[in-house]
Amino acid sequence: MRDLFAAVMLSGIFSLLSAGLFVVMDAVDVAFTEAAVGAGIATVLMLGTLTQTPTRERPAPRLDWSALLVVILTGTALVVGTLDMPNYGDSTAPIHQHVAPAYIEQNVGTRDTGSSSGDDFHGHIPNMVTAVLASYRGYDTFGELTVIFTAGVGVMLLLAGLPPKTVETTQPGRGANDPEATE
Repeated sequence: MRDLFAAVMLSGIFSLLSAGLFVVMDAVDVAFTEAAVGAGIATVLMLGTLTQTPTRERPAPRLDWSALLVVILTGTALVVGTLDMPNYGDSTAPIHQHVAPAYIEQNVGTRDTGSSSGDDFHGHIPNMVTAVLASYRGYDTFGELTVIFTAGVGVMLLLAGLPPKTVETTQPGRGANDPEATE
């Protein structure tokens, strides 16, 4: 239990800093989720778990070299894989060559003022941010809301606890199913 409290606090601080980075990258919805779940609920649950952790430490098992080798190989593969990625915000990145123009073409139409139905945009959304958030990220946002709702219900159930069990006493020599045995 030496440094568990420090580890929990560092985890919460890391989640809060990650939320700040998401805000800088204009992903406020993801930042809000990270701040609520990562820095808030997860930290509280880990602190609650820490209060239930025994204070004696078990002796550490010997070092497993095969596990260390797997971790080093996986880490190396991940780092090498990121070297080929374009820089953040690079306008010549592959995603900006095909995907972004398709989003713009599909969502932001030209305004036709001669419509008699009152729908001047013919199904197109005039604001690009609204178009992407409503059309393409709608399922993602719904998924995030589902995760937050499920986490909230889970925390409420954990905090509410289970109702206490009633203990029935029986008279000696009688079974527990005997209606006259309970006091």
